[in-house]
Amino acid sequence: MPTPPRRAPGDLLVHLRRARDHADRHYAEPLDLAALAAVASLSKYHFHRLFTATYGMSPAAYVSRRRVERAQDLLRATNLTVTEVCHAVGFASLGSFSSRFRQIVGTSPSEFQRRWAATGAPRIPGCFVFMWGLAERRGCASEEKPGPAEGS
Repeated sequence: MPTPPRRAPGDLLVHLRRARDHADRHYAEPLDLAALAAVASLSKYHFHRLFTATYGMSPAAYVSRRRVERAQDLLRATNLTVTEVCHAVGFASLGSFSSRFRQIVGTSPSEFQRRWAATGAPRIPGCFVFMWGLAERRGCASEEKPGPAEGS
């Protein structure tokens, strides 16, 4: 029986990177195996096998880890509540967010936020986070407002 590949063949790496980059950019959106496989232009089972062999974790674990990393940034730098951070990074449930956060970071999101708040680092108000796009917003790229008319 042949051993599974340790890494995807070179011609498929570009497809895996495309899906990984998509997950990095769109982590706050609902992402499932089928969506990421479609971005990579591979069948979902082949994609899952190659992604896991190449990056050492499943696509779902990668997206989850990316969301927790972004949550750490928001918990450190903003005054958002844990629930607001949970939803801003794409988790649907506070319970799943908290358990995954604790599994990866080793502490609860509340404890993590308290520890960073104690250092006295300046915090960004939550209204600025959402207004200026530090938390991902959906569909805002096409909502640019035109500048004032010339000669008015």
